[in-house]
Amino acid sequence: MIETIEVVINKKKYKYNTGISLFEIAKDFKDDFKYPIILAKIGNRLKELSNTLQESCEVEFLDLTSKEGSNTHINGLVYVMVYAVKKLYGKTANIVVEHSLDKGVYIESTFKLNEEKVKEIKKKMQEIIAEDKPIMKMNIDRMEAKKYFEDVGDTSKAGVMRYNTNKYVTLYRLGNLYNYFYNLMPISTGLVKDFDLTYIKDNGFILRFPTVFIQDKIKKYEHHPMMFEVFKQYRDWGKKLNISTSVDLNRIVSNGRVSDMIKIDSTIYDHRIISVAREVSDKKDIKIVLIAGPSSSGKTTTSKKLCMYFNLFGLTPQVISMDDYFVEREDNPKNPDGSYDFECLEAVDLKLFDKQMAQLLKGEEVLIPSFNFTFGKKEYNKKMQLGDDDILVIEGIHALDTKILTNIPRNKKYKIYISPLTEVNVDDHNRISTTDNRLLRRIIRDNRTRGHSVDTTLASWQNVRGGEEKYIFPFQDEADVTINSAAFYEIGVLKTYVEPLLYSVETDSPYYEEAKRLIDFLRVFLPIPSDAIPEDAVIREFIGGSYFDVD
Repeated sequence: MIETIEVVINKKKYKYNTGISLFEIAKDFKDDFKYPIILAKIGNRLKELSNTLQESCEVEFLDLTSKEGSNTHINGLVYVMVYAVKKLYGKTANIVVEHSLDKGVYIESTFKLNEEKVKEIKKKMQEIIAEDKPIMKMNIDRMEAKKYFEDVGDTSKAGVMRYNTNKYVTLYRLGNLYNYFYNLMPISTGLVKDFDLTYIKDNGFILRFPTVFIQDKIKKYEHHPMMFEVFKQYRDWGKKLNISTSVDLNRIVSNGRVSDMIKIDSTIYDHRIISVAREVSDKKDIKIVLIAGPSSSGKTTTSKKLCMYFNLFGLTPQVISMDDYFVEREDNPKNPDGSYDFECLEAVDLKLFDKQMAQLLKGEEVLIPSFNFTFGKKEYNKKMQLGDDDILVIEGIHALDTKILTNIPRNKKYKIYISPLTEVNVDDHNRISTTDNRLLRRIIRDNRTRGHSVDTTLASWQNVRGGEEKYIFPFQDEADVTINSAAFYEIGVLKTYVEPLLYSVETDSPYYEEAKRLIDFLRVFLPIPSDAIPEDAVIREFIGGSYFDVD
């Protein structure tokens, strides 16, 4: 047996004893990181630090400033919080991880909460972290796991075990508490030191932490009342429909009631769009509707449905895309690597845009551009003039930016933010992020309409996310209304289309682990056929068959 192995780290070679754990090796490199090392990567494969090395290899260590490390850090914090809550308030006390909010995660308790109790939870978490308690990974027979969760009263986890088809499942143990997470977990509580809790109201509070996009600090909490209210609104709808988790959705699917759920969901969405159209028509001063949202939010379908309902209320929409106002290619700003930065505000010819929109509002006839992306220049071949009942509908990533249309009074503008605000989670402790929902949509659409592989979409996703963080999310509070484009049933539908594509990612791909992570959370959802989905539903924009011909 070979007694030593050669481990390459940061291009340097080191000798270690065979069988050494990644955790032990990580101790030698902790000073190279601002935050604790939480994961390792070997040959594009993520490894928890409990893994031991039996042969020579190259190792990359990760802390929470990486996307993968951030997910693990959040998972660890949630587990520590669950453990702290049960230690403080008894075995039946629990938390429900709801959704992201202001670079944090919104959480509700199942017991009466106030600001003092949130401080108690934070203090207890800090004590558990200081104790550096081990978090152990183990494979358990699925039916035994189901019985355990039933015995401790965790019905959401027991339900997940019911619809899981594997004979064995992976659980994590902290003290005498077992839990299920589909993401990886830190090896001990001492690795998740960086967090804060902020009480909101009622039984709700925010778990905050450093993120991939804010790596040097924990962001001070800023409340977003409109976003908070929209999430609450759809969460309340979900409760009325008895849909909060994958278990609830699977129960509806297995009982053959999917068509009814789709009809109800479509009615809720249409009612929201009609309400917005009515509000705009009632406000006689409004002449411009501005629409923005992150990638794969369903902006195209929502915009077209909105225009359709404007007609219903006597308005004639004239649609303009801000993409047609790009500066000439030679004038487009560039990224540090020399590539064109098409997402920055400076890529838009704001002077021309602002001037022409003002002219249109004055009733003047304007020769508006359409951008030729092949030749990288604007072409002028379309005249536009607004009548008394016409309204401008403008879509673009910068549509909510306060730096555009400063020459037009605010009361003449109505701003809409669109995003699929996912309210169905895996279980009480495993949420499905809005970002993951959008990523699944984009993978399907990119493959269907452009022939892109999953690798190609994943390769560009981080840049897309970076642009959203800079140019879209900071202006979401500028909106007069937020429209949620997510459907309660859509994860089950997306699974049908995206799961086979995810399996195409090879094990040596740098995106294998991301594909595997997505497969792992989709595994707990039953597939839902698309037959009953209306042609005007947002999800058709991605899976195909849309009435609005958005292919």
